[in-house]
Amino acid sequence: MTTMTEASVREFKMPDVGEGLTEAEILKWYVQPGDTVTDGQVVCEVETAKAAVELPIPYDGVVRDLHFPEGATVDVGTPIIAVDVSGGSAAPEAPAEPAAAVPAPAEESKPEGSGRQPVLVGYGVAESSTKRRPRKGADAEAAQASTAIQAELNGHAPAPVAEPVATTGQRPLAKPPVRKLAKDLGVDLATVVPSGPDGIITREDVHAALAPAAPAPEPSVAAPAAPAPAPAAVASYDSARETRIPIKGVRRATAQAMVGSAFTAPHVTEFVTVDVTRTMKLVEELKQDKEFAGLRVNPLLLIAKALLVALKRNPEINASWDEAAQEIVVKHYVNLGIAAATPRGLIVPNIKDAHAKTLPQLAESLGELVSTAREGKTSPGAMQGGTVTITNVGVFGVDTGTPILNPGESAILAVGAIKLQPWVHKGKVKPRQVTTLALSFDHRLVDGELGSKVLADVAAILEQPKRLITWA
Repeated sequence: MTTMTEASVREFKMPDVGEGLTEAEILKWYVQPGDTVTDGQVVCEVETAKAAVELPIPYDGVVRDLHFPEGATVDVGTPIIAVDVSGGSAAPEAPAEPAAAVPAPAEESKPEGSGRQPVLVGYGVAESSTKRRPRKGADAEAAQASTAIQAELNGHAPAPVAEPVATTGQRPLAKPPVRKLAKDLGVDLATVVPSGPDGIITREDVHAALAPAAPAPEPSVAAPAAPAPAPAAVASYDSARETRIPIKGVRRATAQAMVGSAFTAPHVTEFVTVDVTRTMKLVEELKQDKEFAGLRVNPLLLIAKALLVALKRNPEINASWDEAAQEIVVKHYVNLGIAAATPRGLIVPNIKDAHAKTLPQLAESLGELVSTAREGKTSPGAMQGGTVTITNVGVFGVDTGTPILNPGESAILAVGAIKLQPWVHKGKVKPRQVTTLALSFDHRLVDGELGSKVLADVAAILEQPKRLITWA
C-alpha cells in the first residue's frame, strides 16, 4: 500500500450505509489508482447485512490508492480509498510491491484498539440517542462527506459516523441480537461485564448478568466433589470433500433475525385449502384491461389485495409487540412485505402504504419491488418498517409451509403452488385451480380467533374475488 503523507490526499471512509450496520463487504471497485474521479461519481459497490449499495466519492481528484481488495469486509469509519485533490498529475506513485491493495483482514480478527462501535439498538432502524465524539482536525471534513451518503440513502439528516475506537463513557459494545436479548430480559447493558474480543458483550454475558449470584458455601460444610464433565462431542470434517462458505452479509443478518424471531415470538400457523379458479380467471381478464397495460398482473397481485382487505376488516392483527413498554402497537397503515429470493439470499422489501394503493398502483409497486430485488439494488430503507409479509413458496412448486415472522411483525402469509386438483364444485367432482394458504402469527398479540378470521377472509376473497368490491 502506498503511504499517504501529503495534505492534499483525502481519505474516503466506509460510511454507515445501512443505518446502524457496523461493517460492509466491498463487492466491486469501479476505479483504479491513477483514475480521475469527480464529486458524486460511483467508485465501488458494497454489500451490507441488508443490501448492496453503490458508494459515490465526495471529492474531485485522482485516485492514489485502494486500501482494500474486492471481497474484503471493512468496518464503518475505516478509510477505503485515497484521493489526491490537489489537481496534480494523474500518474499514481509506484507501489513497493506488485499488489496495489492490502489483503483483507480476517473477518473476526481485528487489530488492537479497533473495537467497532455499533450505532443501533436491536435489529433494524431505531431512533438512537447515542452521542458520538466529534471528529478532529482534517478527519472532520472527510467524516462529513462520508456521512452525507448515508443521508442521501436514508432520506434524513446524517449523524456522524461512530469512531471505531471504543472509549470510556460510550455505550456498551454488543451486536444487534445481543442487544435484543438484553432488552427482552430487562438487562441493562451498561451493567454487564463484557468477555468478548475488543470488549464486546456476548449472549453469555447477558445471561450471566441476569443469573443471581451463587451463595457462598458454609465454612463447616465440605463441598462435594464435582463429577468429571463428559467429553464434549467433536464434529468431524472431511475438508477434501467439503466447501466452506463464510456466513456474512444478507445471509448472516437473515439467520440472526430468524433465530431471534423464532425464540422470541410464540408462533402459531393455520392452514386453509381453497378453490381459486375464479381468481385465476380474473387474472386473465385483468391482463387484457387497458388500465393494466405495461403492468405485470399475476395471482400474487390479487392475493396481496385480498390480504389488504382482510387486514382492513381485522385491523387488530396489523400490530407489533413492544416488550419494553409492555404495549401492543396497532398500526393504521400497511407496509406490505414481499419475500424475495436473490443471489445474495432472502430479503423482504416492503411496499410502503400499500393499503392506500389502487389495484393498478399495487401492480406497479409489486413489479418495481421484484425487479429491483432481482438486480440486487434493493435499498436498506425499502426493507425497513414492514408490518405484515407475504412469502410465495408456490413459485418453487411447494404446496405450503410454516413461515417464520419477520422481527417486529405479527403475521406472515405463505402461498402454496396453484394446481389443478379434483374438487367438489356445485355437487360434482371437477378439476379446479386449488392452493393452500398458511398464516403464521404472533400468539402474544393475535389469538386463534383473530388469526382464523384473517386467514378465512383471504380464502373467501380468493374463492369469490367479487368480495374485493363488496368488502373493500
